[in-house]
Amino acid sequence: MGRRREATMSTLRRMCWIFPDRESTRATAMWHPFFWDMYAEVAAELGLSWTMHAPDAVTVDGLRPGEPRVYVDGERVTPADTLFITALYSLPYQSMDVFNQYALYAVLEQAGFYLPFPPWLSPIANDKLATVLHLAGSPVPPIPTLRIGTGRDVGKHLYEVALGGLTYPAIVKPAGWCGGGGVNLARDAEEIRGLASLAQGGDTTLVVQPYLGDGTVDYRVYVVDGEPYAVMKRIPEPGSPVANASRGGAMEFPPVPPELAEATAYFAEKLPIPFFCVDFLFDGERYWFSELEPDGVIAPDFGDPARTLQRDVTRARWIAYRDAHARHHDTRELVTL
Repeated sequence: MGRRREATMSTLRRMCWIFPDRESTRATAMWHPFFWDMYAEVAAELGLSWTMHAPDAVTVDGLRPGEPRVYVDGERVTPADTLFITALYSLPYQSMDVFNQYALYAVLEQAGFYLPFPPWLSPIANDKLATVLHLAGSPVPPIPTLRIGTGRDVGKHLYEVALGGLTYPAIVKPAGWCGGGGVNLARDAEEIRGLASLAQGGDTTLVVQPYLGDGTVDYRVYVVDGEPYAVMKRIPEPGSPVANASRGGAMEFPPVPPELAEATAYFAEKLPIPFFCVDFLFDGERYWFSELEPDGVIAPDFGDPARTLQRDVTRARWIAYRDAHARHHDTRELVTL
């Protein structure tokens, strides 16, 4: 586990998480105790609020040139007292919100608000091939990836021009979903055809990657202020191609593997933001860089009733946001002067 950090003085009072308000009652009942309530509780301990809002909760009055006024659920907020957490989410039931999310992030940035992950990072982090291309110099090699669009002409199989070098079985999954959703194992090109035709129903772009083998373990490294703070190890159920908890995977919280700790410097240089997660896969012999999660879930250690590690990582994240907000605000004040 990483070092604890002392908070710096800041005018920050509020952290607003912009998230499409389309969760089912079952999902909401699950997410609140899993991490949402913890996020709000730790924020309150730091004298902050953490609240969740749909994109349409934000209203911007731009009638006065150069003097935008921003409201959240009817309450005025300012760049000095509020930051917005603006990760792009694109699960199937959120797809109609993607443009509204992305456009709102740009508006908030132009209005002077500090965004812990800026709009330019959203598509890079959301699309799995864009992530691999942006971070192609990773000292831990990225998983080879190809990307397939699945529009009305998917039945023409034009994408198969790129399948010649693919080995089977292969992992086929949506390019922009999360939580292990939609991950499938294809044993030949015909099974890829079937999955692509199903994805066509929702215009879901796919990525295809070599399967690293049964029992492949997933490591999520939590990076705070450029340092590897903690790691979550996810172990798949027997026979499952994915280790996410939502697919039955088991979670552990070991020390950060040295090879992954050493690789963090590269990711911190490429991603100058106060908090993010990097997911790696271990096939039993070597590590592979898998995904980037700017808003990766800080999961609970259910073996610890006090949830000490979850609380500690969350606290470090919020302090890093508060420090970065203070630096951003101070810089804007200097520019104004």
